[in-house]
Parts: sequence; structure tokens; C-alpha cells
Amino acid sequence: MLDQQTSRAPVWLDDSACDIEAFKRHVAQQTTAADHPHAAEIASNIPVYDGDAMRAALADPTRARSVMAEWNRSFQSGPGIIAIRKGYDDPALVDAVTEELNAIIKAEEAGSTGKGDHFATAGANSRIWNAHEKLCIQAPGLYARYNSNELTRAVSESWLGSGYQITFQANVVRPGGKAQTAHRDYHMGFQDVETLKGYPASQHALSACLTLQGAVAHSDMPIESGPTKLLPYSQSYLPGYIAVLLPEFRALFEEAHVQLPLEKGDMLFFNPATFHAAGENKTETIQRFANLMQVGSAYGRSIEIVDRSRITLAVYEELKALKESGALDARGVDNVVAATAEGYPFPANLDIDSPLSGMAPPSQQDVLRQALAEGWDLAQLKQAIAEQDGRKRSH
Repeated sequence: MLDQQTSRAPVWLDDSACDIEAFKRHVAQQTTAADHPHAAEIASNIPVYDGDAMRAALADPTRARSVMAEWNRSFQSGPGIIAIRKGYDDPALVDAVTEELNAIIKAEEAGSTGKGDHFATAGANSRIWNAHEKLCIQAPGLYARYNSNELTRAVSESWLGSGYQITFQANVVRPGGKAQTAHRDYHMGFQDVETLKGYPASQHALSACLTLQGAVAHSDMPIESGPTKLLPYSQSYLPGYIAVLLPEFRALFEEAHVQLPLEKGDMLFFNPATFHAAGENKTETIQRFANLMQVGSAYGRSIEIVDRSRITLAVYEELKALKESGALDARGVDNVVAATAEGYPFPANLDIDSPLSGMAPPSQQDVLRQALAEGWDLAQLKQAIAEQDGRKRSH
């Protein structure tokens, strides 16, 4: 995939960069045992590890570094996915956490405002946003035991290094729950195609390195219950954030994806750029329960704390006057918006700041642009910013 004028890799990606034949060849790669010597087996092109063996290996610093290097290569240039059988070796612990999470689900559904999740309408399944914090507050002892898992830390550090941050979102897919469409995940997987085209290819590559996706099976998940559909090697296809939105790539995903049956306590981890989708629960009795994990890099932080609400309100009347007088053209006004207000809507409390459309709630920049477009007075903007800031809390 080269720029025809310069014979260099393109900086800007669009539909023309997405070559379905090249993608077919890319995802036709085969995973070998030789490249994954610590794996117990290769199943459906995915290296599968034995939890007991990995716990023993991680207890030895030298062996631990070797195992973690193997995982890193898997996420980077290998299949993009690993599974660990018996990642949790205490079924009673998993069951106890499941019981607490079900209690949270029951309490939240009793006061439901009709929210679904990113892919399912309300009532199609059950999801707990910020299950990590909610479990800690409700059952701190269980939370501590659940999060003491050395495998979680080792896999996270193998891809992200130290200082990572964990979030969990518990998800229950009921019998008859439909499959998701193929997608990539946070960050760029949450953006629309026009936004994606505004980011250079270097940022497309970076997004895949900023997070790690994981899941803990809290129930047995035979294939008919719809465990996650995965397309090995798709994570390293550079224009994939755009490609996964195109019909021909989604059709190929449906033809070529694989699924691993999981048992309670198993763990699955994958690069967030892997093409994936939850499968359809075709059973009549299985409540497919996964605690979904997203681990974020420590490097997704700015160097200084800037109170962007404060400076947004401070500049608003001057900026509005410059716009109305024509002293600044539309681009100049928007340059000030970009320099001032928070442009990224995350992290968000998706219980109370649910997206109105797409995958993300409005950003502070969206609010400021609306205020300028509609000629709000300062008091109206102040109220809108205060309400938005009030939603930037975990509970």
C-alpha cells in the first residue's frame, strides 16, 4: 500500500487505502507453535496457554520476561489474540463475583432509564458500566481477591508496561441475543469514518498500542452461546479502522472469523485493533456472562492540568464578539475552540452520559461550538458546561 506519486507509505488513509485482496492475504497468515513455545496449543489460529503453567512461569523473573515477550509479539505482529485456560483457578471466587455483579445488575435494572450498550438495544442484554468501581464499593474483599490475579498484571504489562489503568464492564447476553457487527475498539474504534480520515496513519498505528482488551469468562461459553468472534492478524492491517466499516470487509469477517469456546475462569486478551464482534447466543438456557476488561496505557495523559471549563467560560464572550464582528473567520474561531475546550469525550460515565448517536457522548468542544453557532449568552453556556462537568463522575 504505497502512495503512487512518492512510493512512500501514505500519511492519510481513506477508503482507497483499503484493499480487500491484500487484506485477505494478510489475515491468511498461520500461527505456529514454534513462534509460541509457551503455549499449550494453537486453536483456531490462536495461541492458548495453560493458567497453571503460566503462574509457575511468572514466578521465575527470567521465564516471566520470556513469556511476556511472547505475548507482546502476539499482540503486535502475531495473531493479535491469546487465551489462557483457567486464568482464574478458583471457581468459587468467580462465582462469588458473579453473584455480586448480578446483584448490581438487578439493582440497576430496577431503576433503569432504558439504556442499552454500544451495540444492543435496551433489554437485549445486561451491561454494568464501570463494574470495576462498583464491585469495589459493594464488595471490597472480593474485589481485592479478584484483582490480585498475577496473570492480569503480566499480560497488561507485556503490552502496556507499568502504570496501566484497568476498567471492567460486565456483560450478560441472554438466549437469543444477537451478534454484533465487526468492529475495532477504543480509541479509534469509537470514531466515525470522517473523523478517522483526519488522523495521520501514524496515529492509526498508535491507537492499537494504547489499550488492551480482555475478558474473564464468568460462565461456560460453548460456541452456540456466541463467544467473541475474532479475526486473527487483522490488528496489524494499518487502514483497518476504516476498513472494518466497509461492507466487503465486514462480509469477509463473517466468512473468516474464528471463535474459541471458553469455560468459566478462562481469560481472553486481544489487541483492540483486532476485528471482533460478540456472537449470537443461539442457546435456550445459557446466560453468557463475561466481565469485559479494558486496560489503558499510562501514556494517555497530558503533562499539565488545565481547567478547560474555566478557560472556556473565560474566553467565550470575547470569542463570540470576534466571531460576530468578523475579526476572526470561521476557521480562526474554531482554532480557538480547539485550543481551549476539551475535545475528547472520554473518560465518560456511560450510565449518565450516554451517546446520543454513534459511540461517544458530546465533547466540551461540541458544546462550545453549539453555543457559538446558536448565539448563547454566557449564563446558558455556563449552565451547559456545569451540567456536562457534573456528569464527569463515576457514580
